[in-house]
Amino acid sequence: MKCPVCNGVQTGKIGAEQYYCWNCFVEFSMQNNSLEVYEVAEDGSLLAYDSPLDQSYSL
Repeated sequence: MKCPVCNGVQTGKIGAEQYYCWNCFVEFSMQNNSLEVYEVAEDGSLLAYDSPLDQSYSL
C-alpha cells in the first residue's frame, strides 16, 4: 500500500483498513472507496489532513 500523501511505500497496517506512513507520519484509511487522511498530533489524537493529496493516487 502506497501513501496517498508522499507516495512512499513505508506504510504499515494498524487496523482494519487503517494504515500508517512512517515516511510522512500520517494515518489513512479506506472506507467505502473513500480515502480519509489524518495527521497524528503529539498527544496521539488524529487531526484531519488538509493539504493537497497526490492526485496520481488510486483506490
